[in-house]
Amino acid sequence: MAEPSETRERPTRAYVIHPDLGNARTRRAPELALEEAVALAHALPAIEVTGAEVARLRKPDPGMLFSKGKREEIGAHLQAVADGEGAELVLIDGPVTPVQQRNLEKEWGVKILDRTGLILEIFADRARTREGVLQVELAALAYQRTRLVRAWTHLERQRGGLGFVGGPGETQIEADRRAIDEQVVRLRRQLSRVVKTRELHRKARAKVPYPIVALVGYTNAGKSTLFNRLTGAEVVARDQLFATLDPTMRQLTLPGERRVILSDTVGFISDLPHELVAAFRATLEEVLAADLILHVRDISHSETEEQAADVGEILDSLGVEDDVPLIEVWNKIDALSSDIRQALQNTDARKQDVQAISALTGEGIPALLSAIEAKLAEALDEPRREAERLLSHSDGRRRAWLHGQGVVTSEEMTEDGVRLRLLWTDRQKAAFEAL
Repeated sequence: MAEPSETRERPTRAYVIHPDLGNARTRRAPELALEEAVALAHALPAIEVTGAEVARLRKPDPGMLFSKGKREEIGAHLQAVADGEGAELVLIDGPVTPVQQRNLEKEWGVKILDRTGLILEIFADRARTREGVLQVELAALAYQRTRLVRAWTHLERQRGGLGFVGGPGETQIEADRRAIDEQVVRLRRQLSRVVKTRELHRKARAKVPYPIVALVGYTNAGKSTLFNRLTGAEVVARDQLFATLDPTMRQLTLPGERRVILSDTVGFISDLPHELVAAFRATLEEVLAADLILHVRDISHSETEEQAADVGEILDSLGVEDDVPLIEVWNKIDALSSDIRQALQNTDARKQDVQAISALTGEGIPALLSAIEAKLAEALDEPRREAERLLSHSDGRRRAWLHGQGVVTSEEMTEDGVRLRLLWTDRQKAAFEAL
């Protein structure tokens, strides 16, 4: 007897709308914001994007978000799609109130999901560790609690009291709100136990004096690719928003033999839902404990400055102090034209806290490692001393090592060899003498 063929659920057809409020939305060009919203939708395998548009609004309608004319235009478009291929879900790239959501669902006859809801869906799909799953559940409950007005429209037949005073479904809504609150308490207890375990691990690491270097950056900036390149790990790295959520830590040995803990964190995004920032605060505490932060930027992206500003705002909201050393890692230079690439590398050479690299090809990685070493030595108050060494002309290996460490202040070619003036730490000196 033949085995039944495997059936897969058909993906949900979705239409993406970015509401453009003009001056109310800062920094981000609406067309690029729509492009990011479509990329967010593509990050969920259960969604198939059938179309997308920027909806320009003079003023949001309190009850319907969009004006009557715009609603009719979008509704007509949703109905005009070929039979059986119409959108079943409308993704609105921005905040939507419960009342607006309920009214739009009733008028268009489709499910509505706002930006926060979509990001929560992605996080729920991607979380793998116990802590990650608990954090996403907690954030989702905080979000759902505010949407009970919309979620329980099927309860309009039920009325509180004798049906004269109580609103529709009021009793049931309150019961469900209490159920959510009880679930939140239960999740927080479980999460606190997981966090305590991680704190014990952190205290154990503190006994071994390894500095922590944290990777932060906008989602899809290439943090996981860089993490893999530096540590030889196999963290999932795809050209996709939020490809990885759960924090990963690995030991890394720098060229001067200093060992550090490298931490890869969840990617940031503009308008990151506050429920997620709160839920993932425990995970992001690795950033607060870092001795050095590497801010990885996709320097090839047309809105790299805006993305950097978004990351800066989230770091501020987490309470990261201004005095924590930070290196900007300008990633993806392999995607730039040769002229722009050369200009960036010239800028890199002039700025101590900027390193231009390609995590994909490995270009610029040795210089980045040297910069990390130098920054940590400076941050941890490791003194640098002047010295002089004479190397034979044939001793290219040790000479290259010194240059790779960034400790050579000058060099002079003599008949006896190459005389180098150095500024290095005791650790670098010991590592050189061990070569």
